[in-house]
Amino acid sequence: MKKSFFTLAIATFVMGSIFISCKPNTEKEQAAQESVDSAKVAVTEAEDDLDEAKRAATAEEWQEFKDDTNAKIEENNAKIAELKLEIKKTGKEIDKSYQKSIDTMEQRNKDLKAKLDTYKNDVNSDWQSFKREFNHDIDLLGQSLKDFTVNNKN
Repeated sequence: MKKSFFTLAIATFVMGSIFISCKPNTEKEQAAQESVDSAKVAVTEAEDDLDEAKRAATAEEWQEFKDDTNAKIEENNAKIAELKLEIKKTGKEIDKSYQKSIDTMEQRNKDLKAKLDTYKNDVNSDWQSFKREFNHDIDLLGQSLKDFTVNNKN
C-alpha cells in the first residue's frame, strides 16, 4: 500500500506540475493577446485621426475658401497695376529695381492663382495643410505689397 500511495503521490505531483506549468503560458498568451488587441485599437484610432486631419473640405467650405482667396488675388492684382502706373509716371532710374520687384510679386500672385486652380479637393489631399500654407503665402505677398507701397512713397 505504501508503494501505491507513493506512486499515486508522484503521479499527482507530476500532473500538478504539468498543470501548473501550463497555466502561466496561458496567462502569457492572454496578456499577449490583450496587448495585440490594444495595439489594434490604437492603430485604428490613429488611422481615424489621420483621416480626420486629411479630410477633404466640404463643398461649401471649399467654395468659400476659393472665393475669399480669389478676392485677395484680385486685390493684389489691383495693387500691382497701381504700382506699375505710379512707376510709369515718375520715370526715375530707381524705378527699374522697383519694376523688377513688382514683376516678382506679380509672378508670385500668378503662381498662387495657379496653385489654387490646380488643387484637387479630395480625400487623398491634406486640406488643412494646404489651407494653412496657402493662407500663409498669400498673406506674405499681401504684406510685401503693403510694405512696398510704404517704402515707395518715402
